[in-house]
Amino acid sequence: MSVVSQAKRILLGKPIATKHAHHQRLSKVFALPVFASDALSSVAYATEATMGVLLVAGANHLGLTFSISIAIAVLIILVSSSYYQTLHAYPHGGGSYTVASSNLGSLAGRVAGASLLIDYVLTVSVSVTAGVLALVSVFPNIQRQLILVNLLCVAFIAIVNLRGTKESGVVFAIPTYSFVGVTIIMIVWGLIKLPSMHVVPMANPNPPAKSLELFGTFLILKAFANGCTAMTGIEAISNGILAFKKPESRNASITLTWMAIILAVMFLGSSWLATQLHVIPYLDQDAKGYKTVLALICERVFGAGSAWLYFLQIATALILILAANTAFADFPRLSSMIARDGFLPRQLASVGDRLVFQNGIVVLAILSTTLIVVFKGKTDALIPLYAIGVFTAFTLSQFGMVVHQIRLKKYATMLVSLVGGTATLIVTGVILVTKISEGGWIVLVALALFLSFFWFVRRHYTYLAKELSVTPDDKLKEVRTTVLLLVPRVHKGILQAISYANSMTKDVRALHVTLDPQSAQAVKQDWNKFGADIPLVILESPYRSLLQPVTEYIDQAIAEDPNSFITVIVPQAVPKYWWQGLLHNNAAIPLKMALTSRKNVIITNVRYFLK
Repeated sequence: MSVVSQAKRILLGKPIATKHAHHQRLSKVFALPVFASDALSSVAYATEATMGVLLVAGANHLGLTFSISIAIAVLIILVSSSYYQTLHAYPHGGGSYTVASSNLGSLAGRVAGASLLIDYVLTVSVSVTAGVLALVSVFPNIQRQLILVNLLCVAFIAIVNLRGTKESGVVFAIPTYSFVGVTIIMIVWGLIKLPSMHVVPMANPNPPAKSLELFGTFLILKAFANGCTAMTGIEAISNGILAFKKPESRNASITLTWMAIILAVMFLGSSWLATQLHVIPYLDQDAKGYKTVLALICERVFGAGSAWLYFLQIATALILILAANTAFADFPRLSSMIARDGFLPRQLASVGDRLVFQNGIVVLAILSTTLIVVFKGKTDALIPLYAIGVFTAFTLSQFGMVVHQIRLKKYATMLVSLVGGTATLIVTGVILVTKISEGGWIVLVALALFLSFFWFVRRHYTYLAKELSVTPDDKLKEVRTTVLLLVPRVHKGILQAISYANSMTKDVRALHVTLDPQSAQAVKQDWNKFGADIPLVILESPYRSLLQPVTEYIDQAIAEDPNSFITVIVPQAVPKYWWQGLLHNNAAIPLKMALTSRKNVIITNVRYFLK
């Protein structure tokens, strides 16, 4: 086994046989942290996102936070109910992409698929950068190596996912359940203490000199749209049905129900406490002493400097970072489905030796780290791009389910999807209007690029299928080949290559590229002893290049007989130890690169293993 293979086994683990695939399926307990960490982690910032908009018009409007949160919680239930139906209607997964493609057409499916792929890339970037910034509040020294820490976090999550779905569930279970546990304890204890607490309203650290926006319907819609970040990740379970243990649809729907209930309870609980405790979010993230709304609630419930606050900050940071795991669980699965339909490279549909879509995991890691580097690890620069894609997918999925349910004449359940789809359509419009000037246009450009790439890939595969299809007129043809044997000098490996060349055809020629006329004479003498009547052609190289004389000779041979094949044999000595290979030239690699565009040219290695 090579060093690379050994390193891969240590890092990623041993290959898993296909017959053991069922052992890699997830139970509901471990599926929740894998597919719901993104949705559950949004509790850490959704309430704050709502309050941040209302605060612009004055702190006296923060009392509307809970009312808006109720509306969002209702939408969470509606969308979750729609996806609950999707899990049973489309048990093979695919979520929004499959529903939209099946009921609204291929274009709608591609828009939904591209929107989700973009959102998953942003999920990794936003979650990791937000989590690292939360860690900065506990460990300030991290600030100096902010981007490096972000990249290491993405690499860690990618490696865990490359090891397999089951292992990622085990690794991410403790941080997810820790966050859920400490948040629910804080909410319950806060509700118990609230009647006996004397709450003093906090001072607004950034009071607006004037009302920056007229308070009205649009501002409420904007606050509602910002708070809807609590819904990102709801669709994840519908994409990963096949990762669940049997019965897949039933286990997935139960997990979705758990997620919706936990999410709604934590979101409503934190919003209620934020308004009752008169918490005001600190809008300036660079200000000294910046604390999240959850941290401020925790301080008022348990007291400043409490161990619970420290535990909450750590748990929040970890789940924000690990929320990226939802994207790593879904991006590869969704891209594999799109690839199977011919809109993405087929390599994305391949399952690796650990029974995961490893190419999709690697692509997601590369795209997300690129975004982090480009935006310098700043969450506030990435947030405006967030949620546009996922709400587009929500809308298409629910209207797709409306069409599906009308076909089945299930009008009662159709109303749930219709109301949910209408609501998410409105939210999508508000998000686009409010975020387009803040950088949201980048998502629209990315969406156009994805759709163009889908078209290009599908066009190529359609052309390829047409070109390679066998017709009744196609027949086997006789093949003529000329073998060119490269001879750097005469040694045991060359003797074996001579025997192989003679077994292929009678038209065999040996080529020796000479940089020194004296060495060429020695090669001639040795060749006359062992050449087995194969003519030796000496090619001079005035510019000391091996490739140029060989490629020019091959081009001449092709010109002589354009319909024949040229087989270039490159003898290669294989050393006993890998490090000895660094001391050898491998002419086959540069030759293959130089001749890759030549028609009917084949390059092969005849290897001689050294003892």
